[in-house]
Amino acid sequence: MRDEITEYLKNLQDNICKSIEITDDKGRFKEDNWQHQTGGGGRTRVLNKGRIIEKGGVNFSAVEGELSSSLKTMLKIKENLNFFATGVSIVMHPENPFVPIIHMNVRYFELSDGQSWFGGGIDLTPHYIDLKQAKGFHEKLKAACDKHDEKFYPNFKNWADDYFFIQHRKETRGIGGIFYDYLKPDVLIPQTNTIHSKNELFSFTKSIGESFAPIYTDLMHANYSKAYTSEEKKWQLIRRGRYAEFNLVWDRGTKFGLETNGRTESILMSLPPHADWDYNFDVKAGTKEAETQNLLVKGTNWI
Repeated sequence: MRDEITEYLKNLQDNICKSIEITDDKGRFKEDNWQHQTGGGGRTRVLNKGRIIEKGGVNFSAVEGELSSSLKTMLKIKENLNFFATGVSIVMHPENPFVPIIHMNVRYFELSDGQSWFGGGIDLTPHYIDLKQAKGFHEKLKAACDKHDEKFYPNFKNWADDYFFIQHRKETRGIGGIFYDYLKPDVLIPQTNTIHSKNELFSFTKSIGESFAPIYTDLMHANYSKAYTSEEKKWQLIRRGRYAEFNLVWDRGTKFGLETNGRTESILMSLPPHADWDYNFDVKAGTKEAETQNLLVKGTNWI
């Protein structure tokens, strides 16, 4: 199924880019094709200074090669094996503080000994949390999951809460979403205690990938025209700083890309164009900023 999965992900990248461009109505993605030193390559597409999106990236990659020593350690493998990895990764940083940051990744990985698995997820990082929109976001992810297994959403939601946690700040990156990894065909998934075929896991991955555009374009339409102050823009830059901290310190995808000698510009595409790190920044009690800060905790039931 390697070729089928790869072709699907390339088309997914195309379709998402079209949807974002139509909604933004100004920005256009510029494509950068690149080759990986061990085999394969990718297409990095970045949109800068659009009407709604200040910086957004939609990456496709399909790379292969021999497992490095660091990857062997990461995957707990001793044998000399070759790998193949393909996926689509997305991050959108909007201009308006009331439009949230969004991230999605869907990926497939296989080894030359026959092992294979799927991973990915979607999470939302509002600068200001709107409870109604947070509920709607999670309801849409739950609907996408429930088409395949009703155990997926609650377990993958908890997984996202644990994964998208800025440990040194003791706060979540945003309102979470779903996260999953190492979903192996015909192997028990510990988080759900279920077994699924390769076709079933691929179908689930499709549902997640195809939920991105309608979810985010709705949020773009709902929020991009809201007026904002310089103080609200300042808060956006502070929250972007937290986002960058997570990606540089804790994100496994960033570490994987760098460990496999991936293309640095594509890997760090996820970072915001501008961010702030005020020393000992203090959130004043009773403000909208404090309301959002107080909601950045694990285990919040958004539905």
